[in-house]
Amino acid sequence: MWPQESSSCQVFAILMGLDRSVDLPIMASKAVPEDVLMNGALIRDLEVVAKDIALLRGVLMRTKETPYSSEVVSYAPFTLFPSPVPKVLFDQAIAVQTHFNRLVDKISQDTKFLHEALDSTIKVDDFTARLFNIHMHVLQEGCSQPIALGLNRSDYMLDRGTDGNTTLKQIEINTIAASFGGLSSQTPAVHRHILKVAGRLEEQKKVLDNNPAAGLAKGLAMAWELYGSERAVVMFLVEDEQINIYDHRYVENELWNRNIPVIRRRFEDVCKTGLLDQDKRLFIDGQEVAIVYFRNGYMPQNYTEQSWEARLMMERSLAVKCPDIGTHLAGTKKVQQEVARPGVLERFFPDDPEAVAQIRATFAGLYTLDMGEEGDKTVAMALANPDQFVLKPQREGGGNNIYGAEICQVLSGVKGSSERTAYILMDKVQPQPVLNYLLRRDCPLKLSTCLSELGIFGAYVRKGTNMLLNECAGHLLRTKSAEYSDGGVAAGVAVLDNPLLV
Repeated sequence: MWPQESSSCQVFAILMGLDRSVDLPIMASKAVPEDVLMNGALIRDLEVVAKDIALLRGVLMRTKETPYSSEVVSYAPFTLFPSPVPKVLFDQAIAVQTHFNRLVDKISQDTKFLHEALDSTIKVDDFTARLFNIHMHVLQEGCSQPIALGLNRSDYMLDRGTDGNTTLKQIEINTIAASFGGLSSQTPAVHRHILKVAGRLEEQKKVLDNNPAAGLAKGLAMAWELYGSERAVVMFLVEDEQINIYDHRYVENELWNRNIPVIRRRFEDVCKTGLLDQDKRLFIDGQEVAIVYFRNGYMPQNYTEQSWEARLMMERSLAVKCPDIGTHLAGTKKVQQEVARPGVLERFFPDDPEAVAQIRATFAGLYTLDMGEEGDKTVAMALANPDQFVLKPQREGGGNNIYGAEICQVLSGVKGSSERTAYILMDKVQPQPVLNYLLRRDCPLKLSTCLSELGIFGAYVRKGTNMLLNECAGHLLRTKSAEYSDGGVAAGVAVLDNPLLV
C-alpha cells in the first residue's frame, strides 16, 4: 500500500526512487518532503498554480474533442513535481548519446547488415518489408542525396537489479518522429515555479535547463544550409489529426527565427501535388523541398497505397530525409536485438573500444525469436517466466508491447511458425517506483505510484563521409502510473516530467 501505510522513511525512500540498499548517493535534502506530499490544502493550491503556469508557458495540446482546431486547447499532462533521477545514471545517458548517434548512422549505411538483421522479419512483417523494399529500390537506383540528418531519441529506464544496484537500461531508440522535444523545452520553467510557490527554493534551483527544440532545430538548420537553396523549404510531414501540434511548433519557430521557411503537409498533400523534376528535386505545391522531416509514417495505419508511392518518391528525391529509409530501418526492434549480439558493436566501432563499452553497458537482455535452436530456447524461456520479459513487435508509437500472460497467448500460437520472427524478446526492466501527482484534464488529482522513462535526444548531420554535427540535443522525462505496462504521453498514459538529479 502507499503512502498512508508507509513509514516516514519509506515514503522518503520511495519518493526519491532510492532506498538504503541501492548503491547510489542519496540527497541530503529531499526534493519533495512528506510534509508537502501530505499537505492537502497546499497540494490543491499547487494544482491550480501548476495548470495555470503550464498554460502560461505553452505546455499545450489540442483536445481529443477538437483535434483539428486550436480554438480550444488544454495543458499537456504533466507531473506536479519533478521526479528523482540519480545523477550518475543521467550523466551516463548523456555521455553515450553521441555514440548512439554514430551507431545509428553507421547501421543505416550498412546494407549487408540491415539485410542480415531483417531477413527473417521482412518475410512475415509486411510493414517492415515494404520499408525494406523502398530501401532496396533507392540503393539500386543510386542515392540522390549525400546529406544525412538524424534526430533521434534513446529511451531508458532505471533497472533495480537483484543485487540491489540500479543501472541504466535502454528500452529502445527512436529514429523517426521522436516527439516532445518542443514541450519538454518548456517544462523546466513550470516545475521551477511550482517548487518556488511550495517554498522549495533549493530544489527549485536543481531543475535542469533543457531546450531540445533548439537542439533539434540546429540539426535541421545545418542540413537546410548544406542543401544550398534559400528558397527551399523544410517540410514537416504530419498526421491528419494533430493533437500534439504545439510540440512541433516550438521546433518550427526555432527555424523561422533563423529565417528558414517551414511548411506542414500530409501524405495526402504529397500524393496530390508532389513531383520530382529531372534533377530529382522534390516540389510540393510548386515549392522546392530541402528537407522532409517525418513526424508521421512510423505505423502501418499511416499508409495507404498512395502514401507508399509518396514515400518512395520522397526517398528517391534530392531532399534531405529525416530520417532516410536506412535510418528508419536502423531503429527497428529487430536491429536493436541484433546489435546486442556479441561482437556486433565491434563491427561498427573496430577502433573505439570505449564507445563499445559505453553502449553495451546500457543494453538489457535481448533475445531472437528466429527459427532454430536459439529461437526455440527463447520461446521456452518466455513461456516459463512471462513476467520477466517483454514481447516486442516491429512497431513504434507506444502501446504495442506485450506483457505477462498475453506473452504466453501470443507465443503459444506462433511458437512453431515463422510468424514469431515478427517479434523480439527483451528482459523486463524492474524500475524503482516513486510517488508523484499526475495532472490530466478532467481527472481528479491523487498521489500515485509512478514509473519514469528517460529519453535523450540526439542530432547529427553527415555529408558524404564527414560527420559535421554530432550532439546530445536535450532530454525528456515521462512518468506514468505503475498500473500501466505500456503507453506514452500521446496515448494518454504517460505525462511530461523533469528529472531532479539526486
